[in-house]
Amino acid sequence: MSHTTQEKEKRKLLMRVKRIRGQLDAVERRIEEDASCSAILQQATACRGALEGFIAEVIEDHILEHLVDASAPKDDARAQAAEELVEIVHSYFK
Repeated sequence: MSHTTQEKEKRKLLMRVKRIRGQLDAVERRIEEDASCSAILQQATACRGALEGFIAEVIEDHILEHLVDASAPKDDARAQAAEELVEIVHSYFK
């Protein structure tokens, strides 16, 4: 992976973390405001979904960057297995 791509991925992940932090702040505000349990749970569930998406993205990046030879042809068995693994990770976390 090129340095430019790595920096782009890093910025993308940092933006996701900032959005998750904002969602957590919203949970805190709801608790402080004595919001209903359902409102708090709804916001907390959104946080969980965002965090799971973040985790899936980091796992995918790890698989594609460290476990697969980027120069290998797409029909390479290892590349196909990696793509299948990425699909499984995304289906589990989303």
